[in-house]
Amino acid sequence: MKTPTPNPWISAIEAYKPGSSKGGGHIKPVKLSSNENPWGASPHAIKALQDHAAGSNRYPDGTAERLREKIAAHHNLDADRIVCGTGSDEILQLLPLIYCKPGDSVAYVRHGFMVYPIAARRAGAEPLAAPDSDYTADIDALLATVREDTRVVYLANPNNPTGTMIPASEVARLHAGLRSDILLVVDQAYAEYLDEADPDGGLELARTRPNVLVTRTFSKIYGLGGLRVGWATGSQAVIDEINRVRAPFPISVPALAAAEAALEDQQFVADCRRKNREQRTRLADAITRLGNRVGNGGLRAIPSEANFVLMACPETGPLTAEAFHNGLAQRGYLTRWLPGQGLANALRISVGTEEETTGVIAALTEIAESA
Repeated sequence: MKTPTPNPWISAIEAYKPGSSKGGGHIKPVKLSSNENPWGASPHAIKALQDHAAGSNRYPDGTAERLREKIAAHHNLDADRIVCGTGSDEILQLLPLIYCKPGDSVAYVRHGFMVYPIAARRAGAEPLAAPDSDYTADIDALLATVREDTRVVYLANPNNPTGTMIPASEVARLHAGLRSDILLVVDQAYAEYLDEADPDGGLELARTRPNVLVTRTFSKIYGLGGLRVGWATGSQAVIDEINRVRAPFPISVPALAAAEAALEDQQFVADCRRKNREQRTRLADAITRLGNRVGNGGLRAIPSEANFVLMACPETGPLTAEAFHNGLAQRGYLTRWLPGQGLANALRISVGTEEETTGVIAALTEIAESA
């Protein structure tokens, strides 16, 4: 008997695996595996969510007009050139479907967000992973990876899962080196963790160049990951194409209200930015001290501009990334070990509250000392 047969490029996809929420036998472990905001969301956003829950029997505004207008006012953008989606993930995944045909290619930086190769394969395109330099995007290598059949280039900046960032001058150099028929996608999911409004110049490129799209999300510093709200801005032509294929009602009524309220509470965002920087510095410094004690340069914190720290570990011995990952889980701290992304020797640790950071530092120290 014949059964439905999937397209071979779909079967080739390695499904995305989110950070674990369980582990170590602890009833309520500390989750430091998904780069969430440990301080939650703005109280104004929570109130808006509650106030609009009763309206959930109605379909939402499919165009997210009010949210787009608020985003445009905050970032000095054109609301008509903004599209909202079910998280920025939805938008990121649509782009190869719009611009690629089977056999084309999509380029991204090795050790980048796993949605990029998944998005490429969904469209039957080949994902091309460009070499990086010490966990940081190498523009020359990325440009060298681009082929004649490349249609989309993804760049996360700051990058997930490494936390590293390239400056505006390098982003501009990347754009200048690409053909005009290639869409450059600058994923700014972690941009709000920096003080500058447009820290890598991506928004300005999207405002002035026809082949640049910038994506952002309310899942990180705004603390609304569970509501799935994201947006993108670019040329009118690109936005129009996304609007053709996006979900008709991508964001729920309560989620739209919460995102609008979250955007208006920039004091909350500034407070989270400050606290994140403080705890990130504590965590990175602690890893550096452990590395100095261990010696041989095998244990170190990769410089991060996001809300997590990537800890590079020795390839062998008692202090591998897997050993730290398992040891932390046994002590009630869930982190992200990513061998499937070529990071078998590194562990990504999300920034937590002061109490959580104190605890994970103590756990890291205990594991190192016991080894």
